[in-house]
Amino acid sequence: MSNSQYGTYEAPVDDVHSAPTLGYGPAASAYLPPQATLSDAGQVSHRRRRSRPSRSGRRADGPVRRLLPQALVVAFLAGGTSAFVAEDKAIELSVDGQPRRLHTFADDVTELLADEGVELGAHDVVAPAPGTALTSGDEVVVRYGRPLRLTLDGRRHQVWTTARTVAGALRQFGVRPQGAYLSVPPSRRIGRDGLTLDVRTERAVTVMADGRARTIRTNVATVREAVEAAGVTLRGQDSTSVAQDSFPRDGQTVSVLRITKGREVRDEEIPFEVRRVADPTVFQGTEVVEQAGQPGLRRVTYLLRTVNGVQERPRREKSEVVREPREQVIKYGTRPMPASVAGADGLNWQGLAACESGGRADAVDASGTYGGLYQFDVHTWRSLGGSGRPQDATASEQTYRAKKLYVRRGAAAWPHCGGRLEG
Repeated sequence: MSNSQYGTYEAPVDDVHSAPTLGYGPAASAYLPPQATLSDAGQVSHRRRRSRPSRSGRRADGPVRRLLPQALVVAFLAGGTSAFVAEDKAIELSVDGQPRRLHTFADDVTELLADEGVELGAHDVVAPAPGTALTSGDEVVVRYGRPLRLTLDGRRHQVWTTARTVAGALRQFGVRPQGAYLSVPPSRRIGRDGLTLDVRTERAVTVMADGRARTIRTNVATVREAVEAAGVTLRGQDSTSVAQDSFPRDGQTVSVLRITKGREVRDEEIPFEVRRVADPTVFQGTEVVEQAGQPGLRRVTYLLRTVNGVQERPRREKSEVVREPREQVIKYGTRPMPASVAGADGLNWQGLAACESGGRADAVDASGTYGGLYQFDVHTWRSLGGSGRPQDATASEQTYRAKKLYVRRGAAAWPHCGGRLEG
């Protein structure tokens, strides 16, 4: 027969033994379950015994007859009290740090908590585990889970704890509070609705600056604060090897970069383009510069950066065109070269060229007036149908023009070397 229907009560254990004196009436049956029978309580049968006759042949009347019902009632009450005491248990129940001693008829932990109206959530803890059988003298502990929005060394966590204080939660998570920064005091109680907690443990950080290493222990939140805690001042453009707003990790080395910056303006040449144009009036193999090219000019501003005394490669910041380049136009001949000039083919043109220019087609005299194999001036050259400068024409064209000049003026066109033509 289950005893859960009797509920739980908080009377001291000794109250069972202080029940009223056994006898008739309500007081005598106060600790009996309503369903109990004589057989359940005292294991005594409902059936009456017949009284045995006395030796004298008479029925046992008088005092003996009158005491028999009273003896049966006493036996019933004595047996019922023994069963009641056997099912009753003295239990110490601690709910979220509030202990109390109570008496219960519950068979196990689950039944006890149900009788006491203690509901468990997914993150609550009970010991012994639900369903564990109870015996008198047991202790049942219930700890409610509390949400903790924990930021530990820069990393956010959503955790649950059964600790009721910040210090207890830190112990539960294995976090050493010595030297640590806590956003709330360790003694702060954690309510059922939880708490937001920021913890920065003490870490070793090495700062390298100006050729010296400094190792400190700190609980600061940023690399910049760690550098300052090491006694290093950042000036101007100075930077660090890791982001200054990042979280400094245990054992991390931070290098301080002493940086200076400047600017430099440079003028750079812009190359011109070359455009070639075919000219049917110019003999094949001859090129004439119709328009001389001119480079443009670009003004470029560079950023200069020196890190710890070492200059880095300049970085282009901006540029502007000061002068646009002008293209170069070259005409090239497509006219076939004549095979000969009547009256001048059999002369010693090679000897004349050797005398005038040393046999060099691009020769120019010291004054810059005469050029080519046969030292034409520009006016004479162009009167013979030439384009551009004579020294820019091919050797065959120069010889052709020289033959035409000979037909016009004879060897007198070359006062000093003309005699070589007949040699």
